Amino acid sequence: MIAQSLSRRRFLITSALATAASSFTLKAEESKREPIIDIHQHTNYGGPRDPKTWQQIKPARSDEQLLAHQRNMGATTTILLPSGKPVYRESTHQGRSNGLESTCTSNEACMAFAKMYPGEFLFAANEVSDLDEAPATIEKYLKLGAVMIAEQKFGVDCDSAAMQKLYKLAEAYNVPILMHWQVGSYNYGFERFYKMLEKYPKTKFIGHAQTFWANIDKRCDNDPHNLYPHGKITPGGITDRYLSDYPNMFGDLSAGSGNNALKRDPEHTRGFFERHQDKLVYGSDCTDTIGRGIGCSGASTIGLVRKYSANKTIERKLLYENAKKMFRLG
Repeated sequence: MIAQSLSRRRFLITSALATAASSFTLKAEESKREPIIDIHQHTNYGGPRDPKTWQQIKPARSDEQLLAHQRNMGATTTILLPSGKPVYRESTHQGRSNGLESTCTSNEACMAFAKMYPGEFLFAANEVSDLDEAPATIEKYLKLGAVMIAEQKFGVDCDSAAMQKLYKLAEAYNVPILMHWQVGSYNYGFERFYKMLEKYPKTKFIGHAQTFWANIDKRCDNDPHNLYPHGKITPGGITDRYLSDYPNMFGDLSAGSGNNALKRDPEHTRGFFERHQDKLVYGSDCTDTIGRGIGCSGASTIGLVRKYSANKTIERKLLYENAKKMFRLG
């Protein structure tokens, strides 16, 4: 009995020490983990909507799942992008674009989530572009700590008077404005956007989505039915030129559009990263609930950045340093 008792005691002590060592190792590994800034994520993302009313009909990704997703993916700082208020007008395609064409939630929701996890989450400010109150609403949240105007995803001309008010506001508060470019649907007139880049040289513009990424290819035909083109890329597309020619133009690597652009031509991607290493920032913008595996485009894009960056310096710029500088993070 005494021998059994001593044996059991040794087992318990050994187990406790092993657990403590394992915990210490895990914490040490976490402390050594390289930081990643994700500039593009959403709350309540991905819930299906009724195609007639555009109302949410099933739960989207929960706040708990979002938190786990970002941590599993390795994001150490995440910026949450709100939708504008739900309205039925031409710029929201009579409701289809409410919730950023999904079930993404409001300025208040993003701010509240970010305040629950200070330092780990930040928030942007947003409103439907052509509402009269849009500048005032966005300014309210900029004053409350929003770090960006985003995500502008509405059916308006990129050079409209309403949008130019937001460009001026971004300049005044020294924050970027992130625009979802999608031919036929959002931010019309990508081919003439250079005029805005020239008119507002102090405003930082971040390009995102299908049309932005399709136009890294000089042969892009901007077919609204071919938003995710494949095959070899010919350098010199509109996006390539905007990034090269305008110091105030930046690119967000997020979503299926960014992921597709990086995968379709690895040789081009390596050169693109090297050419624009100071102009690209990482974002995830995926609805996945896990943060790992083939279903997570955000995790996939992190892998692509690591795979196709010519050196560690470029990798760290894309995953961390460029965003740290842009958002003036400590």
